[in-house]
Amino acid sequence: MRIAILAADGYEEQEFWYPLFRLTEEGHQAVVASSQLGKKTGKYGYPVEPSLTTSELSAGKFDCAIIPGGIKGAEALRMDKEILRFVREMHKSSKTIGAICHGPWVLLSSINIKGINMTCYRGMKDDLIAAGAAYEDKEVITSNNIITSRMPADLPAFMREILNKLKGGKKC
Repeated sequence: MRIAILAADGYEEQEFWYPLFRLTEEGHQAVVASSQLGKKTGKYGYPVEPSLTTSELSAGKFDCAIIPGGIKGAEALRMDKEILRFVREMHKSSKTIGAICHGPWVLLSSINIKGINMTCYRGMKDDLIAAGAAYEDKEVITSNNIITSRMPADLPAFMREILNKLKGGKKC
């Protein structure tokens, strides 16, 4: 399967690289996308080179999207109109969308999250609640095609759930 992993300067390295390595290990094609080509630097200085721009993203070409956190990175992603368009397309097509830590900000900015069971980094839970999401403080929450997690420590559960979803609900 083909998975888009979204990146912007200030991305949270663990929440980006752990999913990329796990997806690759399981035989999926992980594609890094950002608003522009060229090096993106993570929160702790680790670089990544996207291979696609966000204007090249289309729900018809991807089975899943991963939105890592990092306050600055997630904020930049949610301000990118092409990212918001892509996430709306993915959601409308019922394709899997995983968002961790501050990544749910992108969901909040792109789709109506009212009534969707979600979790996120504790510092932004009020944003989700104010937008009508059903917030739960758990390591991973799945609500139809949307999978959310709180923080890097939740990455094993987050990726188990994403991989399970990509395998059609069969346990990993």
